[in-house]
Amino acid sequence: MSLFEVLSIRKAYGSVQAVDGLSFDVQPGETFGLLGPNGAGKTTTMSIIAGLITTDSGTMRFDGREVEPHDVAFRKSLGVVPQNLAVYPDLTARENLCFFGRLYGVTGETLADRLKWALDRSGLTPHADRTTRTFSGGMNRRLNFAVALMHRPRFLMLDEPTVGVDPQSRAYLLDCVRQLRNEGVSTIYASHYMEEIEAICDRIAIVDHGSIVAMGTLDELLAQLQIEIRLRTLLPSDSVGRVTEQLNAHPHVNGVDARRSNDSEETSFLIRTDLRSDTAIDLAPLTTQLLNQISENDGRVFAISTQESTLERLFLELTGRRLRD
Repeated sequence: MSLFEVLSIRKAYGSVQAVDGLSFDVQPGETFGLLGPNGAGKTTTMSIIAGLITTDSGTMRFDGREVEPHDVAFRKSLGVVPQNLAVYPDLTARENLCFFGRLYGVTGETLADRLKWALDRSGLTPHADRTTRTFSGGMNRRLNFAVALMHRPRFLMLDEPTVGVDPQSRAYLLDCVRQLRNEGVSTIYASHYMEEIEAICDRIAIVDHGSIVAMGTLDELLAQLQIEIRLRTLLPSDSVGRVTEQLNAHPHVNGVDARRSNDSEETSFLIRTDLRSDTAIDLAPLTTQLLNQISENDGRVFAISTQESTLERLFLELTGRRLRD
């Protein structure tokens, strides 16, 4: 059974539909990636889950029961790591952790134990009594993360938790997420860093315009991509159009883009096929035909490659390359 479910939630701001029928679930101990361009609805979704924004329609369930607005029991099980730092710069790391721990009702020996654990987990024990104003960006990010863990949440949300941190702090934070998964904590992880999503998420949802446009494991998502073949050739200029037409006629070719160099006979071809990355098909027959086609038109191929299936490529294909504000 899912630990947490979002069921067709909607939220509009005037004529702008920020979240439009979003549905997904998070399994116990699962790290669920949320990926989308600016304005896709990720932060609105996380704010709804945290109870900061009410929905126009739809429901949420946690541990089999419906979550009501301002649900105190649910909030006690939820930890939130916001994109903007939520620590007080004039307090020390120890004071910040104690303050937020008490907000969650953690007191006495339990608070002392959790404080020691959180400082160790974030690597901040040697700096516990420094004010956070003196911390580096990476140290503040680690403290921001530790604050959300003071009450031992079963469910954690992280919104761009590694923005602006050094590689060492980024690796440390990702290791912490992996450790929490091993301890059974369920996590929603929102990030623009594709490599982070690929490295730690069990399943991934790509969101655009408030809706999920693709969801599944990394392998399931990459299987949607079609194979592309790139050829770099030396080809007489009067043969380019004819070769492009001939390449397009192959049964497995969906389209051909040809780009001619201005100062040489070099022509680059991008050949889109109908073959998908999850098929164990032999590319040799198709590539042999393509190479023969070039040769028969007095051309010579000096480089050939296939386009790698990556999450970034799928993301751009689904959400477009237009800049988002």
